[in-house]
Amino acid sequence: MVGGMAALLAGTGGARAAAVPSFTFAGIDGGRYDTADWRGKPVLIVNTASLCGFAAQFDDLQAVQDRYAPRGLIVLAVPSDDFAQELADAAAVKEYCAINFDLTLRMTEISHVKGAKAHPFYRWMAEAHGFRPGWNFNKVLLGGDGQPRGTWGAPVNPLSDRITGAIDAALG
Repeated sequence: MVGGMAALLAGTGGARAAAVPSFTFAGIDGGRYDTADWRGKPVLIVNTASLCGFAAQFDDLQAVQDRYAPRGLIVLAVPSDDFAQELADAAAVKEYCAINFDLTLRMTEISHVKGAKAHPFYRWMAEAHGFRPGWNFNKVLLGGDGQPRGTWGAPVNPLSDRITGAIDAALG
């Protein structure tokens, strides 16, 4: 769901600049994650799938969180079955990730990341920024201002210099 679309007044001339929208994700454990709560912190959002050949990246996503969370980075995994590689339900995803990867990072319920049913975050990324996940484990880094700082496809490892360099820059 989109919230926070109010316009902000900028400068003394009253020029208007649109605020970056905030997005709410349902958590895999219940509850909600609202990107507005993370303003001022970079957020790495990754669409995931338990049965994907890139699922070993869960270990690397956890390593990114372990390395950068003390400096303020938020890592959010968004399980999706849009590419027909996710388990049947949230409980199975949670168990699989806990047993195989010992994940502690934030995870949403299973969500659509492409097409008409895509989560509002992914619709915004497509419409406003031209980014659509082409497969599982696509990554989006939002800066502390909520604007995208980089997008990467599945083959780009979360621990690659390309991503960690962007995270370091976003953290200042």
